[in-house]
Amino acid sequence: MKRAVLVWFALALALRGAALEFPQTLKEVHAPAEAKTVAVEFDFTNRTDKPVQVSRYDPTCSCMSVSIRGGKLRYEPGESGVIRAEFDMGNFSGEVDKAVAVYLNDDPDGKPSVVLTTRVHIPVLIALEPKTQKWAIGGAAEAKVIRIAMNHAKPIRVTGVSSSSQAFKHELKTVEEGKTYELIVTPLETKGPALAIFRVETDCDIAKHRTQQAFAVIRKPIPGEKP
Repeated sequence: MKRAVLVWFALALALRGAALEFPQTLKEVHAPAEAKTVAVEFDFTNRTDKPVQVSRYDPTCSCMSVSIRGGKLRYEPGESGVIRAEFDMGNFSGEVDKAVAVYLNDDPDGKPSVVLTTRVHIPVLIALEPKTQKWAIGGAAEAKVIRIAMNHAKPIRVTGVSSSSQAFKHELKTVEEGKTYELIVTPLETKGPALAIFRVETDCDIAKHRTQQAFAVIRKPIPGEKP
């Protein structure tokens, strides 16, 4: 849903017409699992017959830093430049979209001329499915499973699981050592709302992937939601 909104917004801006021409406003990067940062450069040119001033450029996440080559903000007709966005990958995995809003001339707040999107594909070495198990208040306090699958060249073993709540009991089952595990979670009761965060520790050789989190929640069901 978030991506659809972002794509619609970027299309609307393109149709409105920006004073600077960007050959690409979306760039995709396939990062290795061990990468700590990813940098993407967006080229642009002033195709108008008037000077264009970059008033500011705002990343939508604190995990991004943005700069313009040479610190140049004013571009005469025909001049070109480069905006560089650097993404601190932290503990992200999977497909992640991060955007930079570029304000030109007298763009009002919230209405940038251009939105630049960096789409980073990060290998998921430890996949938890589902990440969140749900129970309905007043429903059966039945056991449910969170499957843990390793997608790495080397085996990854689960070394421990801890929980933030005593409202659930949990059990780790080894299906295939170093490859597949099951975290079996059971609520003690379902009379009221509850939340637990399960911290899954592994021996993954890449530190930032070593610890993963799964969730268990007891709440009112959302209409139309699958159990």
